[in-house]
Amino acid sequence: MRIIAGTYRGRRLAALGKGDTVAHLRPTSDRVRESLFSHLLGGAYDDPVTDARVLDLFAGTGALGLEALSRGAAGVTFIDNGRAAWRLLSENIRLLGVQGRTNVLRQNAVELGRCGFPPFSLVFLDPPYGRHLGEKALARARRGGWLASEALIVWEEGRPVYPPPEFVKLEQRQYGDTILTVMKAPAVRA
Repeated sequence: MRIIAGTYRGRRLAALGKGDTVAHLRPTSDRVRESLFSHLLGGAYDDPVTDARVLDLFAGTGALGLEALSRGAAGVTFIDNGRAAWRLLSENIRLLGVQGRTNVLRQNAVELGRCGFPPFSLVFLDPPYGRHLGEKALARARRGGWLASEALIVWEEGRPVYPPPEFVKLEQRQYGDTILTVMKAPAVRA
């Protein structure tokens, strides 16, 4: 695994091998990340990455959030409670030297409480495939104030997903056994 583009382009990330099925680690492939970010930054969404506050739920190795950081995000908060994920994520942050622009919370993404940060405008959601944890995590993130008004959410799953009520599905793309769904969070009323 490596960073595809931006400030840290070509920098290698900690090796995971084929993935850690026991820990449910399945890093987003370089090809899928490249396609995703090319699409996000290619004019489809008015550059949601530059200066964004990014939330990476079920962060795993942190590849999605770190790619966003390399491409101009202001900062990333990573959430994962797995021991293997915590070790790899910490190593990747150290390898890139981005400790001052990241927060790592070791907690369960489906048990989020109130957000202690300003809300996030770009959210990556990459739960273990087929366990319906994304729906729960997204509902908790919304109730806890983690999502900015009309935040862009990129949900990676092995099956088509449907947005919860009030969320707007913008598109869905398939890359092999990976399906990326892009949606927008509801507007927050003041």
